[in-house]
Amino acid sequence: MMKDPLSHAMRNVPRYTSYPTAPHFHDGVTAQTYADWLDAITLEDSLSLYLHVPFCKELCHYCGCHTKATRQEAPLVAYGATLGKEINLVARHLKTAGPVRHIHWGGGTPSLLPRQSLIDLAGLLRVNFDLAPDLEHAIELDPRLVTAQLADTLATIGVNRASLGVQDFDLAVQKAIGRVQPYEVVARATDHLRSAGLTALNFDLMYGLPGQTPATILDSVEKTLSLAPGRIALFGYAHVPWMRKHQRLIDESALPSAAERLELADLARTELQKAGYVAIGLDHFARADDSMAIALADGSLKRNFQGYTTDQGEQLIGFGVSSIGKLSKGYIQNMLDVGNWRRSIENGELPVSKGLALSVDDRARGRIIEELMTNYACDLAPVCQAYGLSTQDLADAFPALEDLAADGLVHLDRSANDNARVRVTEAGRPYVRLAAAAFDAYLADSQAAGKARHSAAV
Repeated sequence: MMKDPLSHAMRNVPRYTSYPTAPHFHDGVTAQTYADWLDAITLEDSLSLYLHVPFCKELCHYCGCHTKATRQEAPLVAYGATLGKEINLVARHLKTAGPVRHIHWGGGTPSLLPRQSLIDLAGLLRVNFDLAPDLEHAIELDPRLVTAQLADTLATIGVNRASLGVQDFDLAVQKAIGRVQPYEVVARATDHLRSAGLTALNFDLMYGLPGQTPATILDSVEKTLSLAPGRIALFGYAHVPWMRKHQRLIDESALPSAAERLELADLARTELQKAGYVAIGLDHFARADDSMAIALADGSLKRNFQGYTTDQGEQLIGFGVSSIGKLSKGYIQNMLDVGNWRRSIENGELPVSKGLALSVDDRARGRIIEELMTNYACDLAPVCQAYGLSTQDLADAFPALEDLAADGLVHLDRSANDNARVRVTEAGRPYVRLAAAAFDAYLADSQAAGKARHSAAV
C-alpha cells in the first residue's frame, strides 16, 4: 500500500523524452561534429524528420514551447525560405540514407506558414529524401486557425495525421490560460480536416490548469469523446515560470493543489479508459484499432521529443530554430534564435548550438528508461549485455527502486545471476517517471547544482 501518494506526485523529475535530457547538452558538440555524424548515416538507417516553426498568432499563458507571437506574414515567408535552405544544406551531408518513415511539423503553430511556403517545403523534402510509402506525416494545429483551405493544403502536401491543441473546453479555464476556443470551433476544425481526408486525429488535453475542477475536466473529456479522435494526450500542466516568463500571467493561487491535481488526472484517465481508449504509457490514450495501441501491444512503441510515437525512424533530424535531432552518435540542438540560425545557414554552416555525444552508459540507461516509459517493464541483463555492461554497473539505481517498491509502485526482482527485472505496477503507472529517474545518472548532481528544474511527476 502506498504510504504517501502526494509525496511521490510532487517530486520534480524530467519527462524523459530524451536521455540524457536537454539541460545536459553542451557547446562542445559543433557544426563539424554534426556534419561527421550525418556523413556516417547509411542506407541501413531509416530517417525521421522534425520541422520546428517558432511562431504563433499569440502566446497562450500555459505554453512551454519555444515560440513567439507574430501577426505579420513577412517573417513567416522569410522563415520558410531559410528552412528550405537548411533542408538543402543537411541533405548535402547525407551521402547515403534510408527512407524517411516519419515527418512531424511542430511549434509554435507550423500551419501559420503561408500555403506556398508549405507546398515548397514539402516539395523540397520529396526531392531531397526518399519518402517511405507508409510514411506518417503529422502536424500540430491550433483549432482556431483550421479552415477548409488549410485542411486542403495539408492534404495536398501529404499530411495524414493532425494533432489539435484542445487543452480544456471550459470557458473560465480557457480565459485563465489565454486560449478561448469554444467547442464549436474545435468541432468545425475536426470537420474540415475529416472532409479533406485527414481522419487520423489526435487531441491534446491538460490537467492541472487554473480553475479546473472535477466537473470541468469530466465535461472536457465528454466533449472530446463526442468528437472521437483516434488518440488523446492527457498532459499535466508544467508550471515553470522561471523558464517561460509568460506563465507568470497565470494566477498561481488558482492552480489546483497537489491533491486536486492528482484527482483530476485520475478522473480523466478513468473516463477515457471507460470509453474504450487504451492507456499508453504516462499520458497517452488510443482507440484499440489505432496504430499506437497496436505498437504498445507488439512492443514497438517509442518515445522521443514529440512524446509517445509509432515512429520507427532510426535517425531523427531536426530542422528549424531550437529543433533537436537524435542520431546514432548523439543529440544535436539548433541555435535558439532566428537571427543566428539564419546567418549560419546563409554562410553554408549547419546551425548547431549544442548537443551531446552518447557514451555506452548513456545508451544503456536511455534504452532502459525508454522501455520503462513505454512498456512499464525492463529486464536489465539483456540491455546491459547489449552494451557490454553488467547490472552491477547500474547499482546506483537500486536504492531508489527499492523505495518505490516499498510503496507498491514498482516490483524489483533481483536474482543471483546478474539479472534484475523492474516492473511498474498498476498503481505505479502514473508515477512511471520516478522509476525512470532511478536510472538517471545525471539527475542528482544537476538538481544539486541548480542546473535543471523539472515539473511535478504527476
